[in-house]
Amino acid sequence: MSENLFIDSPLNGTLIALADVDDKIFSRGAAGKGVAIKNPDGKIFAPFGGSVKFFASPGVIGLKSFGGVELLIHVGLNTCKLVGESFKPQVAVGDIITRGQILLTFDPQEISRAGFDATTPVVVTNPENFGDIVFKLDGQKVFVQREGFFFTLKNFLCYNLRGGVGYA
Repeated sequence: MSENLFIDSPLNGTLIALADVDDKIFSRGAAGKGVAIKNPDGKIFAPFGGSVKFFASPGVIGLKSFGGVELLIHVGLNTCKLVGESFKPQVAVGDIITRGQILLTFDPQEISRAGFDATTPVVVTNPENFGDIVFKLDGQKVFVQREGFFFTLKNFLCYNLRGGVGYA
């Protein structure tokens, strides 16, 4: 069995289960396994060292960690229609990134004023390479089991996970 994976949230807000997102592609796990951040603050940080693989649109960024984690961050729901008006990339495709580096800034209020939900899905697009995944943000944790069952944990002790510990 693959090792478990721990990922710090790439943006601040409130972690929610991906199943609770009002978008069938994300909520059903079709894009990968992950979480969403409700009420994001407008800054996306690199959750690990690696590289920028793509910008599918100004608010959709793909990352790959040096450890092989492929992460998709999709700012807001259906925001591709905004055509970059609210997004300011701080990196380019192919850039090497370091943990904590600002990758993208955006205006969540502008997204809301335009009639879109700023809730931001964050998904591992290659979850088959890992065991269970734990997303962490300021004491909040969402545990994504390999089988796809989601629940939130409070004061979760990482060493209690089945199997090994793997970091992105």
